[in-house]
Order: sequence, then structure tokens, then C-alpha cells
Amino acid sequence: MVTIRDAVASDRAAVAGMLGRAFAEDPAMSYIFPDAGERAKRLPRLFALLFDSDAVGMRLVSDAVEAGTFWRPPGQAHVPTTAMLRQAIPLLATLGMALPRALRLAHAVESHFPVGPFWYLHIAGVDPARQGRGLGGASIRAGLARCDADGVPAYLETATRSNVALYTRLGFALTDEWTVPWGGPRFWSMLRQPGG
Repeated sequence: MVTIRDAVASDRAAVAGMLGRAFAEDPAMSYIFPDAGERAKRLPRLFALLFDSDAVGMRLVSDAVEAGTFWRPPGQAHVPTTAMLRQAIPLLATLGMALPRALRLAHAVESHFPVGPFWYLHIAGVDPARQGRGLGGASIRAGLARCDADGVPAYLETATRSNVALYTRLGFALTDEWTVPWGGPRFWSMLRQPGG
């Protein structure tokens, strides 16, 4: 039985490290940080910042922090300019020369958000050493239960084609396929209606 719980502040470093490993080969993160060594160094820092910024919603983890999801609540999927300005110095330190690629990707992602209220599954990851054991699905289902309780759809995008089948099994339907401009990765957008 997999236990999923809300992440707490003391989980920050473990979650950031786990997600850094989980996204080491992700096409979107590889686009932002093309060099594998630089990516391995910078991803935990980036996920620590996202851990902080996504505190407005749900941050769910397996009990031993082997899997986790970050969800932004309805009406808060877009990152406000004020929030970006508050994190400007840590973001610059984390992204460095990758900042233009990161901003291009973020803008492309936000331009494909659906109209109307939705819970945004911003991040979902499983430690590579623990993949294939149902931890990711359990973490996502825990978030979907809250979406269903709110009667609000869930939305996500993935840059990994093989994830589409997983999300389809969880009730998501493909709504769009698109590419980040200027040589960026291909994405698949998916939406799940309440109770899906």
C-alpha cells in the first residue's frame, strides 16, 4: 500500500533531489539545460524553487519521498509577474545562461492553458530507482481525488510521449500537441474532467 501525504517544509531538499533525478532525461529540462552535467547540478535547485512557489496549491509526496506531484489551484496556474520578481535573484542564480530558454518554454506552456478553472498538474516525478512500482500513479490519483472533490477539471502537459498512455489510463484525454518555438521540445496537453 502506497501512502501519499502533503509535503512539508522539511521535505524540500529530498523532494528537490528526487525530482532532479526524475527529470534528468526529460526533454523539456534537456532543452533548458542542454549539458547533462550542468542539468544534474542545476535541476535540484530549480525544483527547490518550484517547491516553494507551488506551495499555493498541493504538494503531494509518497511517504519516503520517492514520488511527488505539485499542483497549482484553479486561477493560479499562471505565475504572476510579482511572484517572478520576488524570485528573480534565485532564478537567475539557478538558470544562469539558460534563462532565455526557460522563459521561452514557460511562455509556450502558459499559452496553451485551457480556458476556465482547472487544477494544474505542474510537476509529477518518481525517483528513477523506484519507477514502475505504482508510486507515480498513486501520487497523481491522490491529487485527482481532490480535483474531483472540488468538481474541477485537471490539466497537464508532458514533453515525454510515453507519459501520454499513463495519463490516459488515469482519465486524461489528449487536447493538443505542440512544439516550443525556436527548436524547443514537443508537448502533449491533456485534460481530465471531474470523475474521469
